[in-house]
Amino acid sequence: MKHYAGLDVSLKEISICVVGETGAVQARKTVACDPAAVTRFFAGKRIAPVLAIHESGQLSIWLQRSLSDLGLAVTCVDARGAHKVLSARLNKSDAADAERLAQLARTGWIMPVHVRSLDADRLRTLIGARDRLLRLRNDPERHVRGILKTARIRMTGIHQGRLRQSFRDQLAEAASREPVFGVIGLRLHDSPRHAVLGRCRDRQGPARPRQGVGAGPAPDDRSRCRSDCRAQLHRRRGQGRPVRQVRKHRRIPRPHPRRYQSGETDCQGRISKCGDAAMRSLLFEAATSLMCRVKRFPPLKAWALRLAARKGAKRARVAVARKIAVLMPTLWKTGADFRWTAEAAA
Repeated sequence: MKHYAGLDVSLKEISICVVGETGAVQARKTVACDPAAVTRFFAGKRIAPVLAIHESGQLSIWLQRSLSDLGLAVTCVDARGAHKVLSARLNKSDAADAERLAQLARTGWIMPVHVRSLDADRLRTLIGARDRLLRLRNDPERHVRGILKTARIRMTGIHQGRLRQSFRDQLAEAASREPVFGVIGLRLHDSPRHAVLGRCRDRQGPARPRQGVGAGPAPDDRSRCRSDCRAQLHRRRGQGRPVRQVRKHRRIPRPHPRRYQSGETDCQGRISKCGDAAMRSLLFEAATSLMCRVKRFPPLKAWALRLAARKGAKRARVAVARKIAVLMPTLWKTGADFRWTAEAAA
């Protein structure tokens, strides 16, 4: 007889329920939140489930990797989709949720989600640290600018990364005139940028997505965090759209407009905020770099400038960001170089 298992996971305990081919409950138990305890339960009952499923959550990545390493056929499913089924029961409990998950595994009405590899998680940690350090660097700058304005000292803006030294020089000059401003003088580092660049240089594999289009290493690394398997890139339908997948399991996002369609009403709104906010920000920065900083003039930049003249700069950058989101995984999958001229493409 084939068996199917459902695992309802909490921080301290895991409720396990096993059903047969007919849907009858064969075994159930609550064990400690430990992969070894789960495998001991199945070994003690002499049950080898064809499929065991658990919902995506805080511990889903750790459980998926650990249970797979222990030889259990386990799949992580979308919590939003499973919630619709679990909420149909009048009384909610962990045991009832585990039984419903087991029934979902038996019927096959599940939506599996991709679990990143360990290398992708490490790279994602680096990208997240870069984003946090940049915020910690920029917030004191804004604070200092606001304080100096009260003393009629207006500091010039920083339009390029190499001109950050001018900010430090202006701050030192203000401190020489007003000693109290020397107390708020902060030493600002460029370590987030250097850490990411060093990680990109040491990484194995081609760096083709950032050789063109002004993407830079940060969007490239972020995209590899989300789609760490090349085979996963062959099926990109619906990536980044508001599908029923949790953010941390979703693939490379494309800026996609929100849509509401019902009967004769069909409205398209702003860009959907579903997905990875940091990835959207990096794609927008890459589009801005292509339009404003890149000196070469590829057809993509010419198209972007024509679009900016008609629709405005912000809308054009969002459109270019979406094209970059489509182009980066394609270059990574095929191993081709970015074509800077239309003649090379012909």
